[in-house]
Amino acid sequence: MPTVSAPPTASQVPDASRSRTLQLLGLLCGFTAGAWLGTAEAPTKLVSVGVSPMVISLIMVIGVFLARWSLPALILGTSSIRADVRRAPHLIIWAVLAGCIWAVANTLTIFAIRDIGLSIAFPLWNSNSLLGIFWGFLFFNELRQAGARRWAGVLGGALIMCFGGALLAIASATQAPAAHSMRGVWAALGAGILWGTMYIPYRKAYLTGMNPLSFVTFFTFGELGMMTALAVTYIGLAPLWQELLRARDVLFWLMLGGFIWVIGDVFQQYAAKYVGISRGIPLSNSNQLWGLLWGILVFGELHGLGASTYVQVIGGSLLMMAGVGAIAFSSATGREQLQWKEAAQRESQRYGVSADYVQARMQGRQAANEAKPSRSALDWVLVFGATCIFVFFATMARAPRMSFHGLPALILSAAILVLLSVCGLALWRTTRFQ
Repeated sequence: MPTVSAPPTASQVPDASRSRTLQLLGLLCGFTAGAWLGTAEAPTKLVSVGVSPMVISLIMVIGVFLARWSLPALILGTSSIRADVRRAPHLIIWAVLAGCIWAVANTLTIFAIRDIGLSIAFPLWNSNSLLGIFWGFLFFNELRQAGARRWAGVLGGALIMCFGGALLAIASATQAPAAHSMRGVWAALGAGILWGTMYIPYRKAYLTGMNPLSFVTFFTFGELGMMTALAVTYIGLAPLWQELLRARDVLFWLMLGGFIWVIGDVFQQYAAKYVGISRGIPLSNSNQLWGLLWGILVFGELHGLGASTYVQVIGGSLLMMAGVGAIAFSSATGREQLQWKEAAQRESQRYGVSADYVQARMQGRQAANEAKPSRSALDWVLVFGATCIFVFFATMARAPRMSFHGLPALILSAAILVLLSVCGLALWRTTRFQ
């Protein structure tokens, strides 16, 4: 007679109380990521004043590059990055690959914003949530033995998001000329596919124990290299230089957008680490609500259009947010967390990484034999150098001539700073940014 395995008890799941705390932290990181990622896309509205999409994406990536080296150096120091590389050098390749995918996806979003607007493009490229759920289940044991109620929450939320996205795609026809609206829709959906696939390297890195701050540092080499190649190929070296000179008054705002994006991405990385990509990515895709707020309140998108368009855009966004909520609160149970542990063991055995190190990092702690991170003179040089570059471009910056409402922008900016403070403090107290 076949035996039936008993369900896991709390003692069989490593530090169950700690796991619950980390899941709550992952939820908070996901929502904070959404706020900052949504705000980071606001400077891309400069495409509406004639700046080339390639120039916008390239300069944003330069801002990203500066932030990805200076922020980790400021928070933990490069000693932590070097230690991670020694333990899991194979992850450098995965990080660079993820960066290349991101650069292409980000460029597609610029074209989408040009053709269909920020408030509509956002929810369309957030179809990456669906791929995140699929890849998490297929490769990393997410949602395995999660139970019918949690499966219903995740899949039901995904279906609601699809329906909301369909409403927004229909509404896009009223936001742009008919010849361009579908081109923008396809660009946004293409970005969603690429970003959804990009999260595979994320999860591999964190199951193996790499610190998110280390991963994003090498991620940026792929971003900058791919984006430079795209810009030179698409425009040409000499014309690209001329476009940069013509756009020098707004380069600072684009670099600032890249810097803001990195802050959001760091929180997204921690969300992916502590609640998985099948939940963390939909959570961070709450950026669509922030994109809607910036697009409508600050930049006046949809102004003068009919009530039916507002109903479609706002209703579609709210439906997608309801789907995100259903997915987010279908938290992982003890059975599913055991499946996560098996996936982590598989990764550690495949690449020869210490099981104790992997387990400690999954719990947001340092391993027993791991040196405490410290900052060196090199770290302060990196921070100082990045600051000087931003200050230099800020001295040339001018406010672009475009529709812009200051009070809503101020309120939204204050809100994301509050989220940054709360979530950053929670991460420090709980994990010391591990």
